[in-house]
Amino acid sequence: MTGMWVIGYGSLIFKPPPHYAFRVTGYLKGYIRRFWQSSSDHRGTPEAPGRVVTLVPRHDLQDPRFHDDLHMYELRSGDAVRAETDLQSKSATPEAPIDASNIVDVAHKVSQLTDEDLKLWGCAYYIPPEHVAEVREYLDVREQDGYTLHNIPFHIVSSPDTDEAKTVLSDVPQTNGYHVITSFIYIGTIDNESFVGPESIADTASVIKTSRGPSGPNIEYLENLTVAVRELDGHGRSRDYYLEDLLAACK
Repeated sequence: MTGMWVIGYGSLIFKPPPHYAFRVTGYLKGYIRRFWQSSSDHRGTPEAPGRVVTLVPRHDLQDPRFHDDLHMYELRSGDAVRAETDLQSKSATPEAPIDASNIVDVAHKVSQLTDEDLKLWGCAYYIPPEHVAEVREYLDVREQDGYTLHNIPFHIVSSPDTDEAKTVLSDVPQTNGYHVITSFIYIGTIDNESFVGPESIADTASVIKTSRGPSGPNIEYLENLTVAVRELDGHGRSRDYYLEDLLAACK
């Protein structure tokens, strides 16, 4: 038996799976994170679905339902990057988020993007061999309502300084100095019936502000995720401008 890696880009970041041995942080290439998946089982109801995040790969952004000119929070001009330096030193909480007027999204033609243009921060959990079957069953139940299982590369930026982590990572190949794992991930693809994108920030915010499900208020999910993503990297690189803007729109 071998262990298993599980990528978290949504609620798994702040609500980890059981039995994980350690967590690493890093990024995926070629994806954007959006609240374009309806939720009738966790953050909404069948009568009034809420919104949860899914990933949209670059090649799916070229689908006819998307415009070629897309505002990409993941792409920022030189001025925006310089401004970000000042923002990194400011503390922010769900109750006092970073001023949304400082958040810059960039208009870009999707047809001109490459996977290298899109880096999406998240985390990955290592599950020891003896717990793989149990965790797979747990996640299959938790990540339902349109999510399906995929295998994609994850680039590790930070890992714990423990003997167990060092042993596991010693068998992981490196690319350009980074360990790269191929990991399980649950994604709501654009073809699943719960996918509601593309959707404007204003429209998504109007749903999140009023939705509630068995797992709690929808805005609680957004608040927890925004803070958790921001804290993935101590140098400010993990901040998700889309999440920051959406949270500000919900206030």
